[in-house]
Amino acid sequence: MSTATSTATSAPTSPAPLTGAETLVETLKRVGVEHIFGLPGGCILPLYDALYETPGLRHILVRHEQGAGHAAQGYAAATGKVGVCMATSGPGATNLVTPLADANMDSIPIVAITANVPSAAMGSDAFQEADIRSITMPVTKHSFLVTDPNQIEATIASAFHLAASGRPGPVLVDVSKDALTALVTGDAPLQLALPGYHPRTTAAPEAVSDAVDLMLKAQRPVLYVGGGTVRSGAHQEVLEFAEITGIPVVTTLMARGAFPDSHPQHMGMPGMHGTVTAVAALQRSDLIISLGARFDDRVTGARDSFAPHAQVIHADIDPAEIGKNRVTAVGLVGDAKETIRQLVNEFAARKAAGETYDYSDFVERCNIMRERYPLGFDEPEDGSLSPQYVIQRLGEIVGSEAIYTSGVGQHQMWASQFIKYEQPNKWINSGGLGTMGYAVPAAMGAKVACPDDVVWAVDGDGCFQMTNQELATCAVEGIPIKVAIINNAALGMVRQWQTLFYSERYSSSQLPSMQVPDFVTLAEAYGCVGLRCDNPEDVDATIARAMEINDRPVVVDFRVHQDAMVWPMVPAGTSNDAIQYARDLAPNFGDDE
Repeated sequence: MSTATSTATSAPTSPAPLTGAETLVETLKRVGVEHIFGLPGGCILPLYDALYETPGLRHILVRHEQGAGHAAQGYAAATGKVGVCMATSGPGATNLVTPLADANMDSIPIVAITANVPSAAMGSDAFQEADIRSITMPVTKHSFLVTDPNQIEATIASAFHLAASGRPGPVLVDVSKDALTALVTGDAPLQLALPGYHPRTTAAPEAVSDAVDLMLKAQRPVLYVGGGTVRSGAHQEVLEFAEITGIPVVTTLMARGAFPDSHPQHMGMPGMHGTVTAVAALQRSDLIISLGARFDDRVTGARDSFAPHAQVIHADIDPAEIGKNRVTAVGLVGDAKETIRQLVNEFAARKAAGETYDYSDFVERCNIMRERYPLGFDEPEDGSLSPQYVIQRLGEIVGSEAIYTSGVGQHQMWASQFIKYEQPNKWINSGGLGTMGYAVPAAMGAKVACPDDVVWAVDGDGCFQMTNQELATCAVEGIPIKVAIINNAALGMVRQWQTLFYSERYSSSQLPSMQVPDFVTLAEAYGCVGLRCDNPEDVDATIARAMEINDRPVVVDFRVHQDAMVWPMVPAGTSNDAIQYARDLAPNFGDDE
C-alpha cells in the first residue's frame, strides 16, 4: 500500500489580537521601561494579569501608592529616565496626587498609570470611582483618560514623550477597565498628534548675543544655577561656562552637584538657609545669569528687595518661567545644555576678539565673605550628639560617589549644607513641594535605578514615620538602602520656627521622647538591620558598621540634641539682607575688607 506525501502548506495565521492591557504592557516595553512601582486593585487587575511573568519588566510591589510615586521620582532623578508607577482606581489613584504634584514642582519625568471604573459606570459614583484625570490636571504636564483600547498604545507613547521632553514632568494616563479588557482592533497611530507641543531647545542667537553684551559690561555678575541644569545634564557646560568667565557660582537646593562644591568659584547655596556668601553675592550683584532656576521665594526672600541693583539674564526651557517672578532683561528660551553651550561659544568668540571685562574686585570680595562666614555649627554644651556632626561625618565617610535622598525639614537643610556634592544626580530631595516622607521611597527608587551605588536616605523622625512601610518593600525585594534617622524627638523645623517666632510655644511639634515606636525594633520587624547611636564617639563606627551591611536595608537611629537649629536663616517674608548667621549674629554685607 502506497502513501502519498502532502506538499500543501497551511496559510499563515495572523497573530491573535491583544487586549488593551496586553497592548499597554507591550508599549511599556517598547518605550524602554524596565521597572514599575505599583500596587494592584480591582480595576487595574487586567493590567496586572498582563504583567504576570512578563519578561523584561520588573514590578515592585509597594506598601502604599504614595511610595510608588516617590520611588518613581527617585528612579527618574537618579538616572534621567522616566520613572513609572501604577495604581488602581479611586483611593489608589488619589494616593498618587502628592508625588505627582511633587514631580511637577521639581520637573521630574514620571508616568503614572491608573485604572478607572468601566466607562459605562463613569459618573455614577461607582465603587472606587474618582475623576483622577481632572484631579491631577493642575499638578501634571498633562493627564489623559483612555476609554478606547485602540488609543492605548498611542497615548502611552505620547505620555512618555511629554514626560521626558521640554521641561520634564509628570504625566498621568487613566484607562477605563473595559478598555483594558477589550481587544485592540484595527490600526492605530503609534503616537498622538500633539500640534501645540513644540518645546524650543535652542535659544535665539540674537538673545545670546544680547546676554553676552550684558555680561561684558557687568562688574558684579553671578551665575545662579538651578535644577534645570541637572535635568538637562548640563553640568559639564556649567563648569566650562564658569571657568571661561570666572564668574562666581551659586547652586540652588535642586542644583546641588551641578557645579562641584570643591571648585574655588562655588559660593554655596542661596536662599533661606543658604550660605552667607551666596546670599550676599546675589544681593550685591549687578547681573544675575539664571540657568534653569525659577526665582523661587525661598531663594529671593521678599522679592521687592531681592538683588535690587541686578539686571537678569534668564535661561529656561519653559517660556512661562521667563519674567514670571523677576523682570528679565534678556530671556533665553531653550534647553539648558544647548543654551549654555551657545553662551560659552559666544563669550569665547568675543573674548578672542579682544573684548575685555573685569570681575576681579567682586570675586575678591566674595572670597573674603566666604572666609569670614563659613558654614559651621556649635557642639551641644551637654555633650549630646550634634545632628550637623552626624551628617557631616556621614558625607565624609561615605563620600561624594554615593546617592543621598532626604525628607523635608532641618535634616534636609543640614544634608544640603554639610554633605559635599561633586557631581549631579547624587542629591535627591523634595524642593518645591516640600513633601515629608519623601526620603525612604525615593531612596528605594534610586537604588533600583543604580544598584551598584550606595544610597543613603537622610530622614527625620517625623518624616520617617510617614512612609517607613516601604522598608518592607526594600527588604522583600532585595533593595538594600541605608537610612540615617536624625532623631530629635520633634518636628524639627516646626519647633525651630516656634522657638524663634512663637515664644517657644511648642504646639503639636513634640514627638515622644520615650520613642514610640522604637526605630531599631521597627527596622528589625521589617526585616532590616537596626542600629542606634547617641554618642559622638560612636558616630564613625556606627556609619562604618552600616556600610558593611549590603544584603539588607539598614536603619540607623541617631538620637541627637533637640535644640539644634539650621543657620544661616532668612526669616520667611523678609529681605535677604536680614539673613542671620547665627541666632544673635547678622553678617556685615558692607564693602569693608
